[in-house]
Order: sequence, then structure tokens, then C-alpha cells
Amino acid sequence: MITHHELCFGCGQVNLFGLQVELAREGDRVAGRFFAKQDHQGPPGIVHGGIVATALDEAMALLVHDSQISALTRRLEVDLLRPAPIGTFLNLTAWMADELTLEAELEADGRVCARARGIFVRTGPAPA
Repeated sequence: MITHHELCFGCGQVNLFGLQVELAREGDRVAGRFFAKQDHQGPPGIVHGGIVATALDEAMALLVHDSQISALTRRLEVDLLRPAPIGTFLNLTAWMADELTLEAELEADGRVCARARGIFVRTGPAPA
């Protein structure tokens, strides 16, 4: 499993208020999931759009991080296509369109709920 650090809101497994996203490298992409808790709710029974955006950003950022690129999100575009349900696992996939432009999808029950495109900016040399 890929993580930034244990208290990260997106991937930290000890952050009880966070998403606790579980992602693993699968070739040139990352894939995984998180459980949409009641705390992530916007409208009744639906994941808040900001949480969906956060999960997509986290998937892309973890792929950048795992690719040994020191960068942060500069621009994030999210298309919310259909509601993501509370109380279920939501699947995430992210891949690189090029070195600093990434794309991601969030699915529930085999249906795409949201897509994102992220542009990243280097923050320094590659990690040692």
C-alpha cells in the first residue's frame, strides 16, 4: 500500500477523520478503494462532492509520490457524473497522462461516478 504519512487526511490509516484510502501500484497506475462513511455525507445517502474531489486528488498525488516526483497539485478539475453512495466501498484508479498531468476515476458498483484531471507542479528535486 502507498501512503504519504499516517496522519494524511487522504491516505493516513491512523487518521480516524480521514478517508483512509488504500491504493497500490498496478503497473503504470494506482488502484484501490476507500469506504464512504456517514461522516463523508453531503445530501442524505450521498458522498459530499468535496470528498469525492479529495479522493481523486489523493489517488493522483500518491501516484506522483510513488513515481519519485516531488510535486504538489496545482490545478484540479473534477466532473461529478453521478452520486456516489454512502456505506459502500468506492474504487479509485489514477494514471499519468504525462509526467505532471494525471487523470483519475472514482467508481461505485462498476459505474463511474466522477473523473478528474490534475496538473502538478514540481516542488524540488526527486526524493532520494
